[in-house]
Formats: sequence, structure tokens, C-alpha cells
Amino acid sequence: MTKTSGKKLRVTLLKSPFGTGKNHMACVRGLGLRRRHHTVEVEDTPAVRGLITKVAYMVKCEEV
Repeated sequence: MTKTSGKKLRVTLLKSPFGTGKNHMACVRGLGLRRRHHTVEVEDTPAVRGLITKVAYMVKCEEV
């Protein structure tokens, strides 16, 4: 069991993932984003940071 830091990140999808390839679309879905301008709050973990880094050109990320 890993220990969570309790930090949260607010992630907003700015661009549509269509036409970007399966891996990038999977990253967007893995973050819980469904449509443009949809915002979710996710735990600040290395795995989530990796997903955000991969699709950084499509999302806006800010600390909560």
C-alpha cells in the first residue's frame, strides 16, 4: 500500500484528443476527462504526473 501525500491537482481538457492516437486518448480517459473544458481533481502521484506530462499540450494543470 502506497502512502498518498494528500495533494490534489485540478486538470482541465482544453483540446479534443481525437486524431492524436490511441495512447494519448487512453491517457485522457485515464485522467477521467470526458470532453473539452471538463475539469477533474486527481491525486498528485507519479503515475498521474506521467499521464499529464504525456498529454501536456491538451490539458491545463494547477494545484488545489
